[in-house]
Amino acid sequence: MATRGRPRTFDPDTALRQALEVFWERGYEGTSLNDLAQAMGIASASIYACFGGKEDLFRKVMALYGTTSGEPPRRALREQPTTRAAIHAMLRATADEITRPDAPHYCMLILAAPTGAVENHAIREFLAGLRHDQLATVKDRLARGVADGDLTAPHAGLDAIARYYTTVVQGLSLQARDGATRAELETVITCAMAAWDTLTSAPSHRAS
Repeated sequence: MATRGRPRTFDPDTALRQALEVFWERGYEGTSLNDLAQAMGIASASIYACFGGKEDLFRKVMALYGTTSGEPPRRALREQPTTRAAIHAMLRATADEITRPDAPHYCMLILAAPTGAVENHAIREFLAGLRHDQLATVKDRLARGVADGDLTAPHAGLDAIARYYTTVVQGLSLQARDGATRAELETVITCAMAAWDTLTSAPSHRAS
C-alpha cells in the first residue's frame, strides 16, 4: 500500500536549530513566518505541518534553548557541592553563555519576549512561566543548602535571596546585550557574591 502524503525533504532537528538562531537574533515579535521559512529553507506550509504555527515553533525553540545554552547554569546549580559555590558557578556560567562569540549576546529567556502586541499575550505568559521556573530552581538550591547543613536558614529569607540572584542573572543579560564584555560581567558577579555573607547570615538572637 502506498504511503499517504509527501515525504519530508528536510531534517526537522536542523530546521529547529535554524529557527532558534532567527528567534534569538530578532526576538519573537521581530521574526516573521517568512523570515523563518527563508532561514529554515522550507515553505511556510511545511513549518505548519511539522511544527505548528509560529507560536508552537517558538515554544519548541525555547525547549531546545533550555537544553543547550540554558543548561550550563542549571548544571552548575545541581553539581556544585556547596550552595555558595553553586550560585557563583551559575552566575559565571550565565556570563559565559551570553558572551559567546558564536551567538547573540543575551539570554533568549530574558530578551526574546514580546513587548506589547495583544495577540502575543500567550507567549508573554509562557516566557514569564519559564522565568518563574528559573527563580524556583534557584530557591530550591538554596533550600537544599539548608537541608544539607551548609547554609543556615538566612534572616533575609530564601525567596528574597533567590529573587536577588535571579535579578542579577537577568541584569547580566541586559548588560551583555548593551556591549559589556565577559570581564566586565565578572566584576558584577564579584559584587553580587560579595553580598552573599550578609544575605545568608542567620537571624540574630538577642537576649531578653
